[in-house]
Amino acid sequence: MTKQIYNFSEGSSQMSNLLGGKGANLAEMTRMGLPVPHGFTITTEACHEYQLRHNLSAELLQELDQALDSLSTVTGKKFGAAKDPLLVSVRSGAAISMPGMMDTILNIGLNDESVSILARLTGNERFAYDSYRRLLAMFGNVVFGLPETAFDQILTDIKKAKNYDSDLDLTIDDLKEIVSRFKEIYADSDQGEFPQDPKEQLLAAVNAVFDSWNNHRAQIYRQENHISEALGTAVNIQEMVFGNFGQDSGTGVAFTRNPSTGEAGLFGEYLINAQGEDVVAGIRTPQPVSVLQVSMPVLYAQLLDTAQKIEAHYRDMQDMEFTIEQGKMYLLQTRSGKRTPTAAVRIAVDMVQEGLLTKEDAILSVEAESIAKMLHPEFDPEDLKKHQVLTNGLPASPGAATGQVYFTSADAKKASDQGIKVVLVRSDTSPEDIEGMIASQAIVTSRGGMTSHAAVVARGMASTGVVGAHDLEVDYDSKTASVKGQVIHEGDWISVDGSSGNLYLGQIKSRDAVIRGELSQLLDWAKQTARMGVYTNADTPKDFQKALDFGADGIGLTRTEHMFFKSERLLQMRRLILAENKIDRQDPLSKLLAMQQGDFYEIYRLAAGKEVTIRLLDPPLHEFLPHDEKEIAAVSQQTGLSVEKLRARIESLKESNPMLGHRGDRLAVTFPDIYEMQVQAIMNAVLRLHDQGVNVNPHIMIPLTNSKAEMGWVRRLVVDKIEETMAKHKLSMTYTVGTMIETPRACVVADEIAEVSDFFSFGTNDLTQLTLAFSRDDVASFMSDYLKKGILPADPFQTVDTQGVGQLMKIAIDKGRRTKPNLDIGVCGEVGGDAASIDFFEKIGVSYVSCSPYRVPVARMAAAQAHIRNRTAKVALV
Repeated sequence: MTKQIYNFSEGSSQMSNLLGGKGANLAEMTRMGLPVPHGFTITTEACHEYQLRHNLSAELLQELDQALDSLSTVTGKKFGAAKDPLLVSVRSGAAISMPGMMDTILNIGLNDESVSILARLTGNERFAYDSYRRLLAMFGNVVFGLPETAFDQILTDIKKAKNYDSDLDLTIDDLKEIVSRFKEIYADSDQGEFPQDPKEQLLAAVNAVFDSWNNHRAQIYRQENHISEALGTAVNIQEMVFGNFGQDSGTGVAFTRNPSTGEAGLFGEYLINAQGEDVVAGIRTPQPVSVLQVSMPVLYAQLLDTAQKIEAHYRDMQDMEFTIEQGKMYLLQTRSGKRTPTAAVRIAVDMVQEGLLTKEDAILSVEAESIAKMLHPEFDPEDLKKHQVLTNGLPASPGAATGQVYFTSADAKKASDQGIKVVLVRSDTSPEDIEGMIASQAIVTSRGGMTSHAAVVARGMASTGVVGAHDLEVDYDSKTASVKGQVIHEGDWISVDGSSGNLYLGQIKSRDAVIRGELSQLLDWAKQTARMGVYTNADTPKDFQKALDFGADGIGLTRTEHMFFKSERLLQMRRLILAENKIDRQDPLSKLLAMQQGDFYEIYRLAAGKEVTIRLLDPPLHEFLPHDEKEIAAVSQQTGLSVEKLRARIESLKESNPMLGHRGDRLAVTFPDIYEMQVQAIMNAVLRLHDQGVNVNPHIMIPLTNSKAEMGWVRRLVVDKIEETMAKHKLSMTYTVGTMIETPRACVVADEIAEVSDFFSFGTNDLTQLTLAFSRDDVASFMSDYLKKGILPADPFQTVDTQGVGQLMKIAIDKGRRTKPNLDIGVCGEVGGDAASIDFFEKIGVSYVSCSPYRVPVARMAAAQAHIRNRTAKVALV
């Protein structure tokens, strides 16, 4: 029989897939000799079996009885006994941390009889009934599905009636009344009475935690964070320790470094006389953990020492949950702390300087995709001066965001789906709010601290977040919030500064972020480590400058057609297309030549010697023509062609399937003068720079070639124009003429195409649509269903289809390099900036990727990480 339960003393941190992250770390801390309450873990394999059976197996129940007996022996208390009862917590724990997404129940084992026994044994009646009311509320919500608001409302009503500020003001009589009224909620429901049998409570709780793996919020979180559905959750059953015992007790969450900024030093929050859920739920606003340095200096020193030991052991910033019971500290959890991308980068660099990590460790410790979130805009300082601070909260997650206010998760998601920029404003958030939080530009709460649910999730998603804005009063019924008399209605615009915690009315302009400090250092290490180059797709000097600011090696793709869409250029392009013969094309060609050579000059000048690859005209000509009657009338007036003649010419150029029609190098075959014009424009720019003492070696790319014959014919056209210009001006330079591999046929005959091509660049957008028969312009109509139903693992236009498109790419690379061993091969489609795709490109030997300017830092990190992982895997195989 497979073992399904492990005592904490039997596991280790290496067993997270089996014991879940929480269970594995509890076992590791136990091995380290840290003060962890005794307990055991039911494995993720048991979860998988439960999902199939929909109940707990007889074998698991037998193991559970044995584990409870062992726990009773080691604690000196007995679970289910009337005398000195053992109370336990039941907590979820997936292999990858999913804060708040699955369920937890505390104080299991209490009932009407044992609560009075606990009160007598401890001499603390208030503590006993406070624990019982917590069990009733959590069990009712998690196991029976009773609304959390029903329990909360009773607490609120009693505190309001007696003018209490806090739960701590509740008397013993109040708590007994609350227990009685909580039990009435059960009695009035379809679920029946609260179970008095502790074993029944425990089994129901274990079932509920296993079921919570598939609750809606957990599914949404996994989708958002790309966590496998197959992992399952473990269940941790642990002896209760009580932070709600009195003034010498409490609970807290401590990070070994600041999760927002990455600053070294103990950072966290603490609540006196409370249980752990009070901190993370944001119901009470906690104090900084540093208050313990004054109130409990010995325990604070112990916590600080423990934090340093745990961080050094795991070599990562840790998020620890601790409880103090009557002056004694216990550790209930440690895990890799959720942090903002900014904090992640600072922590990685600092740990290298502290000797905890190598540079390669640091590179691997930062998620490549998170780098993009560091490039969020900042509020423009001048515009910011024009706005007064509405109120201030805790800066939970940095960034600058502006949006329209919505007060519920459902409303926020609905508005976002309609294209509205949303700021979710709540008193506090719960795991049920996850969809609205994902949909929002920023998250604002009036309650809670830096370790509340809202703060942790905002940091994990790299969303702007402000919590604990106490002056903000939220009224869900009227869909308004108010700050000192200022009313904010649903749909009003506010601006949120997650770095300062400030909120502002209205919209504030933003500006682009810049790369500096620790991020600059980390990206330098990544560049030194990576094998692949990282270039940018840029069609204008502005785009190219942004990419250079972000560290691009050069331009991997300039789409020359994008240079033709400005009004004056579009007019000349239309004149060119509408011309009926070569002579009529000469005038618009000469005008376009002058315009294009200016574009190329600016880009080459900006490159300052960096490589620039220019792709000649690619799209079908119909894209440049007018499409409606108003446009046709305007073009008729501009060109002097009658409306009837213009319509006839447009009709003659119409294609049934233009993406497979008269485009790419086919234009060169039928209209060679267009490509000759573009090559001449390139050469004129090169000559101008040469006269200024700047040498340029052009890289010219021909799109959509299908065969050696086709590539050879167009190559000759290009090379003849280059050589003619060089001879005329007595210029000596090197140049390359390559092709874009975009069709399946080109992949399988790549060895032949390589004979007449100096480089390859995969156009993965077209290669994907031609391989999968998915129109990239129409795929949105069905793609979401394919992803939801698991038919596709990812959108193949965003992440490369490794089994289909990827195999064609590998064939092309292998065949191309059989002809030319040193053939330079790039990727410049949408997937060129996707981290998962880059990992695959490293494996198949791609030379470089090219992506949009804002994806350059992401691609740089991903390329370095892929190289480290690939090299490590090869070493392991040897």
